[in-house]
Amino acid sequence: MSATFFRVEIRDGTEVFVGNDAARGPWDPTSCHAGPPTALVARACEQVVAGVDADRNGGGRLLVRLTVDLARPIPIDGFTISATVDRAGRTTAASSAVLADLEGGVRVQAFGLHLQPSDDHPYPSPGQATPDLADSEPGGFPIQRMGHGLPGFSSGVEMRYPPGQDRKPGPTTAWMRTIPVLPDEEPSGFQRICALADSGNAIGRNAEPDEIAFVNPDLTITLHREPDGEWFGSEVISHWQPNGIGLADALLFDHLGPVGRAVQTILLRKQV
Repeated sequence: MSATFFRVEIRDGTEVFVGNDAARGPWDPTSCHAGPPTALVARACEQVVAGVDADRNGGGRLLVRLTVDLARPIPIDGFTISATVDRAGRTTAASSAVLADLEGGVRVQAFGLHLQPSDDHPYPSPGQATPDLADSEPGGFPIQRMGHGLPGFSSGVEMRYPPGQDRKPGPTTAWMRTIPVLPDEEPSGFQRICALADSGNAIGRNAEPDEIAFVNPDLTITLHREPDGEWFGSEVISHWQPNGIGLADALLFDHLGPVGRAVQTILLRKQV
């Protein structure tokens, strides 16, 4: 496996993120898989709000929702990310971020919601059963064919499948562990789960990509607690409609149970 998804270079005083092999997407060798850059966007939003929280001497607010508009392919040879705090109240904050190529062209726009946690309370919750990681078996990444012959995203992830599950098309449950986002930096739970969250349309696809292309122009991740550990699970079902529009809906969980959901709008096109 590759060591990290990205490395950082300082060019003219600006932090530039350069993709390693594991950041590469499956089709275009010059573009990133959207999951790892989404983790960097989450990092930027977390950092900018943490700066506000430090100034007010309050506890840190948690990033609980991130909506990412994937306007254009993300270049693997380098991009920048800038983030701002759009609103900061007593218990909530809103952030936004822009990922741009090295010419300044906007590739991704994102919007974050941050909430202030409070002390533990025994609030009632019905709970939801999720698979046990110990019962799972190693398996390959759902999509095996690449549109190029270079190493890509699958080189940076490990997959495991619960009993009765595999990487075939259809509603699927899978576990994933990824390499770190950056060297010498411990990612937050939100950052760690981003790669899995953006893989829902592949894990729960209804056909193979050489039959039907299923491209997601967006991703929304909503978490109700910080994910724990390195292995995260996704229970995905994809709704594909005759109008060429679909939705991948994923329950996200860790070894303790559910942590949130990931939703991707999907553009469906038959392959010629």
